[in-house]
Amino acid sequence: MRSQCHAREFCPGRCVNPLLKHLVQSLVVLIVLALAVPSDAQLSPSGSIKRSPAEVVKRYVFLDQKGARLDAPSFDTVTPYIGWKDEPAWGRVVVIENITVPEDYRQWEIINNLEVIIPVTFHVRGAVYLETATFMPEDTMEEVRFHVKVVSNYWRIVSPIIPPHVGLKRMVNFAREAEAHEQDTAQRDVLTALIDSLRKAK
Repeated sequence: MRSQCHAREFCPGRCVNPLLKHLVQSLVVLIVLALAVPSDAQLSPSGSIKRSPAEVVKRYVFLDQKGARLDAPSFDTVTPYIGWKDEPAWGRVVVIENITVPEDYRQWEIINNLEVIIPVTFHVRGAVYLETATFMPEDTMEEVRFHVKVVSNYWRIVSPIIPPHVGLKRMVNFAREAEAHEQDTAQRDVLTALIDSLRKAK
């Protein structure tokens, strides 16, 4: 699904960075994502045109916050909500704390009855650069305007394709698990420093 791994890019299952290796190995943890989705997300079919397009956006950003886009297998959990099959290789993960998805249609841009743009606000705490396993703090608000339209009778997000936006607590847990399984002392020190940096952002 992902493109070939290049320097400074995130390519699940192919890179050797200890944090990347751990993210791929944590598939068992990520399987619970399906169980973590709010109960209304179990309604079928996903993205029914009879329901609000905001629900599709909420489900997508919630799964992304839980780490669903960090490797290829767990990426499948977000595919019912998007209109693309492949993503670029990512070199960084945006670390977030809160997400606001407006349900009131008056806050959307209505293109027509089958196409809307929903502005989503992320409270960003910084970014983790995966090749070096380093965290660069930046406390800011980011707005992403999700273009949602009806595709084959279902609401789907068609753009933009943004880097993974993962919750701060989830990112800390990933780094802790990677540290616990890392045998190389130098790499373990790198992960320890990453965890310390992430903790300071809390």
